[in-house]
Amino acid sequence: MTVRVMAAEINEGSVPTYYREVYEAVCRQNDEKVQVEVFQRLLESTKLSKAVQAQIAEHVDAAADGFLSKLSLYKALALIAVAQQGKQPSPKVLENYIQELPKPQLGEPKDLRTLRMQPAQEDPLTLSLNLDRLLDRDAVKVELIPEKKGLFLKHVEYQITSLRYKMSVYRRYSDFDVFHEILLQRFAYRVVPSLPPKRMLKGVLTSVSEREFIEGRRRALGRFLNLVAQHPFFSEDELVKTFFTFSGSDVQIRLRDTYKRTGDEFMTNRNAALAKEYLPADVQVQFSASRELIKNVHNSVHKLRERAEKIAERSKGNASDLLMFGRELSTLSSDTSSLPSLASSQGTWERLCRSLKSLSVEFAVLSDKAAQQGRREEDDVVERLNLFLDLLQSYRDLCERHEKGMLHEHHRALLKYGVMKKQMMSASVQPKEQASVEQLQTRIVQQENAIQIMELRNYFSLFCLHQETQLIFTYLPITSHVLGAFVNSQVQGHREMGAVWNELQPKLGCLFGENNSLKL
Repeated sequence: MTVRVMAAEINEGSVPTYYREVYEAVCRQNDEKVQVEVFQRLLESTKLSKAVQAQIAEHVDAAADGFLSKLSLYKALALIAVAQQGKQPSPKVLENYIQELPKPQLGEPKDLRTLRMQPAQEDPLTLSLNLDRLLDRDAVKVELIPEKKGLFLKHVEYQITSLRYKMSVYRRYSDFDVFHEILLQRFAYRVVPSLPPKRMLKGVLTSVSEREFIEGRRRALGRFLNLVAQHPFFSEDELVKTFFTFSGSDVQIRLRDTYKRTGDEFMTNRNAALAKEYLPADVQVQFSASRELIKNVHNSVHKLRERAEKIAERSKGNASDLLMFGRELSTLSSDTSSLPSLASSQGTWERLCRSLKSLSVEFAVLSDKAAQQGRREEDDVVERLNLFLDLLQSYRDLCERHEKGMLHEHHRALLKYGVMKKQMMSASVQPKEQASVEQLQTRIVQQENAIQIMELRNYFSLFCLHQETQLIFTYLPITSHVLGAFVNSQVQGHREMGAVWNELQPKLGCLFGENNSLKL
């Protein structure tokens, strides 16, 4: 029996008065509907297990607009009553209640009115995000502007355009470097993406590969800024806004001043001091399991990126080969040498040369289509995989900072505190100057305070790590975006090249005589 059938069978005669009173207490006054959020609070007030609550919610027919009808609520109340009796809450069980539905234990109906007015309880640890909302936060473009030559060195400058702030600013690599350094100080407990290297060894690069290096760095800087601009905490910070909007020449000074005014996130986050209370009891177990899963995802995405790069390179190579193939046809057709008298196909060869020369144009078009295909694969597939890899690598870096930084400093502080306590015990046994003892006591108190702050920071680090793990999981559906982009690029590429090949095919007829026709 489906939910809809069961709901339709409930009639006013089988509904206890208590059901109507509960309905009147929790429904909206204007349209006589019950919000799903209110129903969820009602479920939570029953103190039934999460699993049983989920079973009941599964059997309740909620409309697409986020509301429950009167009959759906009655159905839910009956299932709650069944579950409170220790039975399995299923529509099948309700068939046994012929005369009147069972009464749930929810207290006085008038007291349930507060559920309607009560806002949903905020869980500071949980990020209510999806990938589309993250990507919609901002879209940042990084473009190279013409090189400026200094007294000794060439300087590459970038134009940064933020869709959110609707403006462009100009930045050099050193500006990125300072921004990254301060961002890491401000958000030490978050996933801060790495910057690409500033330069490679002088003399190693040829002029062509140097251009490729600069282009690769531009792309990497674009990924860095997009990950920062779309991060739920970075994107709302004054530091990030300054980088995207400040148009003065002293942006580095402005960034440092901004950080001095705010300090690191532990000093400004309202949940920092209470982080321990929000953490689940098994947070370390969850962290270990999530870290292993993300490590496996990282390895797989890295292999996907390698394959995607090879596919894009093959498309570029195909473009080069097609272009050279057409040029060789043109070279072949341009040979004006006459055939010797012993050649029986002199007239055919002359006609063939004229035709071959015209065909080289089609091969140039094919080459252009193949090159476009390679660029699509690089921009839409490889770049998205690179963005995800940058994020995954920054998560790995964050885990290492937590373990080797925060935990190590805390352990070292405890060891130092233990040494001080031993010195204090020794001073109490062996007489020492009063000033020396008081100084030691002061140092012990200072160390105790330092340890207390470190413990708070450690819990806040775990708190942030838990949120950043959620962020990584939010990005997982980007793999479907990548796959969709890959399929679309192949469909478009094959369609465009197929159209050129189909136009080329009839033109080959002039190359073949009656007895040597093209076999199709």
